[in-house]
Amino acid sequence: MTATTPEPLTSDDDWWRSAVVYQVYVRSFADANGDGVGDIPGIRERLPYLRDLGVDALWLTPFYTSPQIDAGYDVADYRDVDPLFGSLTDFDAMITDAHALGLRIIVDLVPNHTSSAHPWFTAALAAAPGSPERARYLFADGRGETGELPPNDWESIFGGPAWTRLPDGQWYMHLFDPAQPDLNWRHPEVRAEFEDVLRFWLDRGVDGFRIDVAHGMIKAEGLPDVGFNSMTTGQRQSELLGKGRLPYFDQDEVHEIYRAWRPILDSYPGGRMAVAEAWAETPQRLARYIGADELHQAFSFDFLDATWSADSFRKVIDTALAESTIVGAPTTWVLSNHDRQRHVTRYGDGEVGLRRARAAALLMLALPGAAYVYQGEELGLPEVLDLPDELRQDPSFLRTGESRDGCRVPIPWSGELAPYGFGPEGSELSWLPAPATWRGLSVAAQTGVPGSTLELYRAALRARHEHPALAGTAGGVVWLETEPGVLAFSRAAGPAVLTCVVNLSGAEVTIDGYGQPVVASADLTERGEGHVLPVDAAAWFERR
Repeated sequence: MTATTPEPLTSDDDWWRSAVVYQVYVRSFADANGDGVGDIPGIRERLPYLRDLGVDALWLTPFYTSPQIDAGYDVADYRDVDPLFGSLTDFDAMITDAHALGLRIIVDLVPNHTSSAHPWFTAALAAAPGSPERARYLFADGRGETGELPPNDWESIFGGPAWTRLPDGQWYMHLFDPAQPDLNWRHPEVRAEFEDVLRFWLDRGVDGFRIDVAHGMIKAEGLPDVGFNSMTTGQRQSELLGKGRLPYFDQDEVHEIYRAWRPILDSYPGGRMAVAEAWAETPQRLARYIGADELHQAFSFDFLDATWSADSFRKVIDTALAESTIVGAPTTWVLSNHDRQRHVTRYGDGEVGLRRARAAALLMLALPGAAYVYQGEELGLPEVLDLPDELRQDPSFLRTGESRDGCRVPIPWSGELAPYGFGPEGSELSWLPAPATWRGLSVAAQTGVPGSTLELYRAALRARHEHPALAGTAGGVVWLETEPGVLAFSRAAGPAVLTCVVNLSGAEVTIDGYGQPVVASADLTERGEGHVLPVDAAAWFERR
C-alpha cells in the first residue's frame, strides 16, 4: 500500500532550525501489546505525553524489518515495519495522530549497510565472485598465499576485523557486525534504491531523516590500509573517530550522495529535513555536510563530550556557533543518546550527577539552534550499570566487552513494581530489567511534583517556546563577565532579554542585575537584591 502525502503540519519550512527533538528508542519507550518490547502503537498511545512535555518532533530509531542483531540497525526491508514493532498501518495511524497534536516525525535511515538477511545480500552469497549481485556490496579477495588474510587492516567499530571470509574464499566488509555488510555506494543501483526509499517514507508523511553513519558510505579507492590496528599497536582505529582521517570515513565523494538527496527533500512541502550522524576530524570538515545543497544539520557531539567545567562548555559552544555562522545553519545540541552513557552518570552519578544533568539541560535549552533530548533524560534517569551479562544484547558487548544496553533500559511510566507501566496493565515483561531505584523516577511519580526533573523540563520547554528571546533562532549568544567557573550569556529580542547562568565553580554564587528568575534547576534564595545560585545549578533570568 502506498500512502498519499499528508498535508504538511504547518507552513513553517524552517521548523527544524530551533526544534526540540525527542529521541524515541522504539523498543524501550512504550509497549502496547505486552510482549516486553516497545512498539509503534505504544508510541501512539504516549503522544499526548510528548505534546505536553513541550517537544516539537520525535526521532524514531529503526523500526524496519530486521533480524535485530543490532537493535534494528541491521535492516532487511527498508519499506516495511518489523512485526515486533507493529505494521505500516500502525505507522500511518501514529504519524496522523502526531501531526494532529503538532508533533513532527523524523525516522532513522541506515544507508551505510544492510542486514545480512537483506534480499540483496542473500543473493550476493548465492552468486559467484565478480557477479553483479556482489557488486552492490564490498567484496574482495584476501591477502596471503591463499587469500587467508583479510584484504586490509580495517577494523570493525564493534571490535575485531572489518572483514568476514566466505566458504568460496572471498571476504566481505562490515564496519560494524558481520550481520551488517557495507554497501558499495559507487554502484548506481544502490544510489537509486535509497533515493526511492526516501520518497517512500516522505510519501507517508515523515518530516525528516536522521542519517546513520552519514560519514561512512564511501570508502577510499583501492581500500588502502590504515597502517595500524589494535592487534599491532593496542590502539583501536575507532579511537580516531572525530580526531583523524580514516580511509573508510569522511571521504569527499560522500557529499555527492547528499547533493542528490537534497532536491528530493526540497520537492516535498512542509520543510522536510535531514540530520547527519557524522564524525569528522575537524569542525570544518563536519560543516561540509551542512548547506543549502546538502543536509540541514549534523549532530554536534562535542557538546555531549564536554567536561563539567566552564572552560570546556564555553569552548565547545563558541566553536559550534562559529561553524554555524559559516554554513548558515543552526547547530544541534545533544547531551545523551542511545549510543552513549546517560549524562546523569557521566557527570558523577547519584545526587551530584543529577544536579549537574539538570543544570546542563537548562544550558542546552537556552542556546540557539536545535536540541535533541534522549528519552528518559527528562526523568533524570541514570545509566544502569549492573545489568547481568547474560541479558545484554548489544553486539559490541560480545566483541569488545563494551555495552550500550545501560542507556537502553525501558523508561518507567508508573507503578511500584518493574517494569513500571512500560507495558499494558498487569504486564511484567521487559526486554531489559529496570532497577528498583527507578520507582521514584517514573512519569507518574514526578508529574505535578514541584522541583522534579520532569517538571523542570516542562517548565524550561514552555519558556523556550514562549519567551521572545528564546523562540526561534533569533537572539544570538552574548557572553557576560562572571567570576571564575561561572558561565553566563544573554539572548535578546527587542526589549526582552533572557540570561542563562550556570554555576560550575564549586561554591555558591550571588546573581544580581539580570532580572527575575524564570526557571532554575535548584532552589534559589534571595540575598539583597540578587539571588544565590547553588553549586552545580543553572537558572534563567529575564528583563523585559
